[in-house]
Amino acid sequence: MHFQKLTKFCLPIFITLPVFLNATGEEILSKQRLDLFKYSQEQNEESSAKLKKDWINQVIFSYSKSYGENYDTTKSMVSINQPIFKSGGIYKAIKYANASYDYNDIDIEIQKKELIKNAVTMLFNLHILDLNIKKAQLQLDNAQIDIIRKKEQVLNGFLDTSYLDNAILEANKVKNSLLDLKYQKRELDYNFSSIASGDYLSFELPRLNLTDERSYINNSLELKKATNDMKQKDYFSDMTVAKYLPTVSATLDYTKYHETDNPTITDDTSKTYGISVSMPFDVRTFNDIQTQKLEYLKSKLTLQNTILEEENYYKTKLAKIEMLNQKKKVAQDDYQLYESLLKIIIEEKNAEVKTQSDVDTLSNSQKIKSIEVEIYKLQEQIELFDIYSKMS
Repeated sequence: MHFQKLTKFCLPIFITLPVFLNATGEEILSKQRLDLFKYSQEQNEESSAKLKKDWINQVIFSYSKSYGENYDTTKSMVSINQPIFKSGGIYKAIKYANASYDYNDIDIEIQKKELIKNAVTMLFNLHILDLNIKKAQLQLDNAQIDIIRKKEQVLNGFLDTSYLDNAILEANKVKNSLLDLKYQKRELDYNFSSIASGDYLSFELPRLNLTDERSYINNSLELKKATNDMKQKDYFSDMTVAKYLPTVSATLDYTKYHETDNPTITDDTSKTYGISVSMPFDVRTFNDIQTQKLEYLKSKLTLQNTILEEENYYKTKLAKIEMLNQKKKVAQDDYQLYESLLKIIIEEKNAEVKTQSDVDTLSNSQKIKSIEVEIYKLQEQIELFDIYSKMS
């Protein structure tokens, strides 16, 4: 999987969020998963097309043969009763069908992006686990060096055996932690393979920048979904009102007699057509209309709440990214400190004041801090990808 490369991330700078190459990262999902979304989209198209035609009544065809004491009759009949005016209901029904299509289309996109986000998050976490395993191995190396050092000091009478015992216990904790990390990686790898199109090492990690809040809000899928929900409830409310207003329909009944010995039937065909006006009177009319109006009002409030939720979601993610950057800065400072100390220890080792184990311990500690910096970078990318996955 190939992703757009990007310049070094700097928190105060806000630029447009890049997207995946090859259509937003869908290539990370297995073919079976993508086919499910494809079928859902096709199903939505068919459902929308059917909904647009719901105002068109069926053409009824019937064929009958009747037997009587004096004569038999065989005939076929075509009946049409088609509304041509429903007090605006036909227009609103088509608009409702379009809004329903948009709502379902966005809902499918949200589901797809959520699955892509899960896959990419697992991809990041697998690489983070690789780094944590390296970190734990370095910690174990230091713990084993400490055991050797404590053992020498105990044998020479400089320390009590409890110090050696604590060093051994600490090394065992690191060993158990390393085993846990390896198990976590296997478990996560199995979960990743259940939705991904390949091994996690076959994918490149995305590199994302932070988008500004306005761009996030303008492209929020949740807001678009809430907006379309409000639209379809508005159109459905109008359809409900139109249902209880006058409807003008065109009618046609066409009959053809195939066989009959009825002397009263002189023509083999008959046709009647006309216009009818109907209007229902239902004691539940007001309740039905008010119910749909309240649904529309609720959807307007839901949209306002969603705007607030999305704004706070962005702010929460921004705060998390700032915190990770601060932690990364601490780890970078520690790395620089270990680097300066390491130079001194190497000089003292060359002067036979310090031992190789002192050099190895500081070198491992410096590598640990370097790994922590990389982990914070990946965790930051996860937060950025969470933001991206909620945008169109």
